[in-house]
Amino acid sequence: MKLKDYNLTAQDIKDMVSTYMIETMPRYDFVCEKAKGMYLYDTDGNAYLDFYAGIAVNSAGSCNEKVVNAIIDQAQDVMHTFNYPYTIPQALLAKRICDAIGMDKIYYQSSGSEANEAMIKLARKYGVEKYGENRYEIITAKSGFHGRTFGAMTATGQPGTAIHKDFGKLTPGFKYAEYNNLKAFEEAVSENTIAIMVEPVQGEGGVHPATMEFMRGLRKLCDEKGLLLLIDEVQTGWARTGTLMAYMDYGIKPDIVSMAKAMGGGVPIGAICATNEVAKAFTPGSHGSTYSGNALCCAASLAEVNEIIDRDLAGNAKKMGEYFREKLAEIDEVEGVDGLGLMIGVRLKTKKAADVLNKCFENGLLILTAKEKLRFLPPLNISYEKIDKGLAILKKVLDEK
Repeated sequence: MKLKDYNLTAQDIKDMVSTYMIETMPRYDFVCEKAKGMYLYDTDGNAYLDFYAGIAVNSAGSCNEKVVNAIIDQAQDVMHTFNYPYTIPQALLAKRICDAIGMDKIYYQSSGSEANEAMIKLARKYGVEKYGENRYEIITAKSGFHGRTFGAMTATGQPGTAIHKDFGKLTPGFKYAEYNNLKAFEEAVSENTIAIMVEPVQGEGGVHPATMEFMRGLRKLCDEKGLLLLIDEVQTGWARTGTLMAYMDYGIKPDIVSMAKAMGGGVPIGAICATNEVAKAFTPGSHGSTYSGNALCCAASLAEVNEIIDRDLAGNAKKMGEYFREKLAEIDEVEGVDGLGLMIGVRLKTKKAADVLNKCFENGLLILTAKEKLRFLPPLNISYEKIDKGLAILKKVLDEK
């Protein structure tokens, strides 16, 4: 859609949003009319270098040609049927994903929050069916983030924040333990515990990578106690950290893994993958979703996943991430750099992250924050040239008095 087609101005669009939409997030102060590759463009044609990729979604670049063509082709055949008939993109995507990440079964959802809800439900149902009605407790990490729906919101270990505040009683059956503290998780396990659920890198919680000892220790703990290990890969998944799934960095395999964001390349799709044994707990009527496995979204996802795998964007994320983190660490104002691959958090010495974000926007660079840190989640096909261009803008902003 173009402004000229509706005889509107950019301010008209902003006014409509202010009048008719419930707003819960801050906005960059421009109307995005076009996005392509590494750039977003406003209604005057001004270009903004994209170092956030729709929050880790546009991993093969905005409006990737193969994804766009897949959407066009599929829209001319079948857009939506629900899951009564079989559809071709749904089946092809299921095989591609399960084969690529070494899991047995997949269940499609429409978002990361829904994927995490499905993961929680599957784990709890498995526990109750196998061990009895009280075996449904899940331990998650403090400062983690798992989504905005009620189960995922409760799983988010940030009590007292706006994420939890003023919603009344949250979903029962959750405990929180300190991230990267294996002993804390061991002590939190009770006779009612069925699963441990963590992110390999805490994204919204401040870009904190898990240690090797922690992740491998959790896998060992779950095996010893008969627990399920649930890995939330909504933000880390599909090559963001330098491997297709971040759990591969740690040499472990989860019982259930959730994914979304980069999986769709811009269309709303998520999923969980599980082992054969655990997947059996979802029986007819126990879970469902109207848009689960939507043909259009699956076609787009298949194109995006193929781009990520065929172009080795995981390898590029690892290589570019190392370069980016090294260059960031050389900046005087930078106190420290955290993250894996192209999931990067930057601690500053004196400046506030929110102020730096706004100044970067004014200079044509789009970034994010995570708690007190700057956060970078650029498309995974980023080049040295684009990293250097973004760094030049960041340095300019950080050098300003």
